[in-house]
Amino acid sequence: MAGSAPAIGPETVPVIEADGPVLVFGGCYSNLQATRALLEAARAHGIPPERMICTGDVVAYGADPQACAALIRDHEIATVMGNCEEQLGAGAADCGCGFTEGSSCDRLAAAWFAYAVARIDDATRRWMAALPRRIDLVIGGRRLAVVHGAPSRINRFLFASDPDLVLEGEIGITGCDGVIAGHCGIGFTRRIGDLVWHNAGAIGMPANDGTPRCWYSIVTPTDAGLEIVLHPLDYDHHAAAAAMRSAGLPEEYAGTLESGIWPNLDILPHAERAATATRLEC
Repeated sequence: MAGSAPAIGPETVPVIEADGPVLVFGGCYSNLQATRALLEAARAHGIPPERMICTGDVVAYGADPQACAALIRDHEIATVMGNCEEQLGAGAADCGCGFTEGSSCDRLAAAWFAYAVARIDDATRRWMAALPRRIDLVIGGRRLAVVHGAPSRINRFLFASDPDLVLEGEIGITGCDGVIAGHCGIGFTRRIGDLVWHNAGAIGMPANDGTPRCWYSIVTPTDAGLEIVLHPLDYDHHAAAAAMRSAGLPEEYAGTLESGIWPNLDILPHAERAATATRLEC
């Protein structure tokens, strides 16, 4: 299914054709220490920036929104628009994360969003506003649509426990062989017949597994098709948490960098909530 790219609105979907491994990551979340560590990991894997894709939300919870955005821009890493980029680029009043109104996450988001608004420059806002909502990755004879939340909605939370029919329906919207997404913060891969749904997780916050590690993935073409492997990212989480505290950002999220446990589980389905503090394995 590697024909002409479908259109979203008036724009043609950008296409990346890869004949080698591609590193996929997302959710930098203004965590400068993690973003630097991710770039070091890419170099260690021998993967250049032109074979890296970010699933969005470069800016969010952490202390260094401008510096994180600058790193991604300076390395010219292909990036899809996350809901945070959508909202910041449009000058909106909130992050548009999809949290339940009045929930703890909704309340905490108001603090970091205001912090980010005050610290990113106009050039970064313009970059965010111009990001594509989808990038197609053609690799190993497959075409995968890279989006932030879901093809149907930029801030839709989809998890490993969601039914096949839900994921299959979302993939069907794209006309592709699969979807690579972000937003939910916990990495996973689901295969539904010949289709694939993959989430690379986030590098700026842990995966609620009781460890400070964050996650990215490498998609590799093979004779059999595609190999998709999640990789843990170790970084100086103590320095990132200290930077958040020094900036006056919510302690709940600074503490999460160290504990590996999310401060609020409202968005999680039952299965993922029950797995809290269960160490993820590659």
